[in-house]
Amino acid sequence: MNEFCVEQLSARWVLDSRGNPTVRVEVGLAGGARGVAIVPSGASTGEHEAVELRDGDKAVFGGKGVSKAVANVLDRLAPAVAGLDARDQAALDHAMLAADGSANKGVLGANAILGVSLAAAHAVAAEAGLPLYRSVGGAGARTLPAPMLNVINGGKHADNNLDFQEFMVQPWGFDDFETALRAGVEIYHALRGLLHEAGLNTAVGDEGGFAPDFKTAEEALQFLERATKKAGYGWGTQVFIALDPAASELANEAKKAGKPGYKRFKSDQAIITSDELIDTWAQWCDNYPVRSIEDGLDENDWAGWKKLTDRLGERVQLVGDDLFVTNIKFLRRGLDDGCANAILVKPNQIGTLSETLEAVDLARRNGYGAVMSHRSGETEDSTIADLAVATNCGQIKTGAPCRSDRNAKYNRLLVIAQELGPSALYGGGA
Repeated sequence: MNEFCVEQLSARWVLDSRGNPTVRVEVGLAGGARGVAIVPSGASTGEHEAVELRDGDKAVFGGKGVSKAVANVLDRLAPAVAGLDARDQAALDHAMLAADGSANKGVLGANAILGVSLAAAHAVAAEAGLPLYRSVGGAGARTLPAPMLNVINGGKHADNNLDFQEFMVQPWGFDDFETALRAGVEIYHALRGLLHEAGLNTAVGDEGGFAPDFKTAEEALQFLERATKKAGYGWGTQVFIALDPAASELANEAKKAGKPGYKRFKSDQAIITSDELIDTWAQWCDNYPVRSIEDGLDENDWAGWKKLTDRLGERVQLVGDDLFVTNIKFLRRGLDDGCANAILVKPNQIGTLSETLEAVDLARRNGYGAVMSHRSGETEDSTIADLAVATNCGQIKTGAPCRSDRNAKYNRLLVIAQELGPSALYGGGA
């Protein structure tokens, strides 16, 4: 047995950023190296995502316990991967998929499977004496991602009156990651000051962004403009807006009301059509430097996505999150139908590292952008920072520069940037 063969697995529950239990896995190799991964959890989730296995016992963690997933790591997945060469990530992941046997990983749980998949990758990197981004991405991994900083939270991520979930600033027009991140941080603090001066709440939502009540959703964009200029940066030249309205949530609220369309469930309760929502995004793109819109329409509104892409796809990045769920099956449909022009990449949406890398590769080979992403329920695990560099995807979403679960990713990227030195590239560009 060689030194890269899987020899030991351990697992237990730990807490995520919302205080809910999640799965922590440790993989030990025959050579002595060990790797650890902690699996995140989403709040606004697509209906086609791989299944996150929860216990359902309301007497324990309100039903959100993960003892079944932990047991599956120890009792079902450990025998499936024992003795395998962990350097063959695809073979290791395939062995776990075969042990699960379902299309959506609902038998053993995507949270159990992903924990082993990522921990094994970390163990391989440790055994090889390499950082994870180099172990996974090879010699060509050197692009630091342009961050999307979610500085204003709404929707399912906050208890305020904003129907739309994420208002992000993206410091795109800079030459390097460190300078871009500094700009984002300074804008965040400038925004805090402006909100405080206006008598608005500066408490934060799930992803560290501020969660005030605004008169209108568009007022959030106006505050971002003021904060950017107050911090001394170029609005629309150095700093741009990225949006994640999480429109599937709006569609779900309309369904609860027994009507088709999209319900502004936190503000005026109006139900609007796809065309009216597309008109909103078009107007905002005309009036503000919007360079990216994620989940601008519902995950099942393929006809609407086609209209949105035809109207705005030449000028704005249109990112499929719930639409694609990091799954090549849905991405291929988007490619065939001309829907969206980028994919959001969440490893826990699909459940293995090899499938995550496959989705990024398919997107890039077909001219689609890729954005590596966290979840709203995060941990101190910074794996996605390394994966962003490993895939050279050029963009990352990991929340506001607030709370250690978000800053762990930014801090890891700062270290990677220092390690790469002059060879580093930046995903944005002045």
